[in-house]
Amino acid sequence: MKTDIILSGVGGQGILSIAAVIGIAAIDSGLHVKQAEVHGMSQRGGAVQSHLRISDKPINSDLIPEGMCDIILSVEPMESLRYIPFLSKEGWLITNSKPFINIDNYPELEEVHAAVKAIKNSVLIDADGIAAEVGTRKVSNIIMLGAASGFLGIEFSALENSISVIFGKKGEALVTLNLQALAAGQNEAKNQLNS
Repeated sequence: MKTDIILSGVGGQGILSIAAVIGIAAIDSGLHVKQAEVHGMSQRGGAVQSHLRISDKPINSDLIPEGMCDIILSVEPMESLRYIPFLSKEGWLITNSKPFINIDNYPELEEVHAAVKAIKNSVLIDADGIAAEVGTRKVSNIIMLGAASGFLGIEFSALENSISVIFGKKGEALVTLNLQALAAGQNEAKNQLNS
């Protein structure tokens, strides 16, 4: 078992929280994990990305070579497209449809969505809208994690347990909210893939 993931988005969108949830779930599942991060300037909406490698065997490098990534998981659609050269031929691009417009020359959203949909294996969801239905847009990153959960090679229950560990100190209400977000993202991806 091996899953190479690139997490991408804009500073402040919760990329590192996604990485933490996946990492703890993988370790608790007896898997090996390596991670490399590039932090943007979150106060200015800078790009943030993380390479996350999971395997049942030891991992030598924390960086994913071009053309070898199994999943690009992004909370911002244009940011997802930056990493297409890394995606394997059978890899999945899973991204939020809602942009974080942090530059003056942000491309037309229709063009960005068309480029995402041109990828053979892609899931484009309105994580912000789903998060608002769950209760707060602050969980859109966990919605995206839920959408990718079926591709990670990790049991869904391990992700749920990891969320309980990470958010447990902040209270049961926050844990419940994030668990609902995780399930909502999983359901949305399943609905898209089954339609």
